[in-house]
Amino acid sequence: MASDDEVVTWWGLVIEGYLATQRGLMTEIRERCGLAPAPFDILLRLVRTPGNRMPMTRLAGEAALSSGGFTKVADRLVDAGLIERVPSASDRRVVQCALTDRGRDLAEHARKECAEILRRRVLDPLGPDAATALADAMRTLRAANAADGPLPN
Repeated sequence: MASDDEVVTWWGLVIEGYLATQRGLMTEIRERCGLAPAPFDILLRLVRTPGNRMPMTRLAGEAALSSGGFTKVADRLVDAGLIERVPSASDRRVVQCALTDRGRDLAEHARKECAEILRRRVLDPLGPDAATALADAMRTLRAANAADGPLPN
């Protein structure tokens, strides 16, 4: 059985590895695409969603942003012509965020750049088997801990 120190060290290594990789990824995304982390995350989520649209509240939750923080980012994306707010046809209380053509083009470009960066920063060092095992492990942890909800502020 692993000691307390080993368990805490393992988790620390997971966090440190993630943070170093994410920092490098986001630095390159900013350089290549001109996107900060929150706008990049929102555009990526929308381009991967059927119809390239999602209710604002769901998108804010998935992006782990407060409603106020999400509104600021969405306002900037609207002003840049990358997304638009669209009222739901079925529920007047729901407003959806939808990619514009310009937003879709940038999101597709960012997705390709992200994949290239991740191949170099994750797949090359780990190899396909370890990368798949890592993704499976994170999927398991997400499912096991999802009931705890978002992180406290």
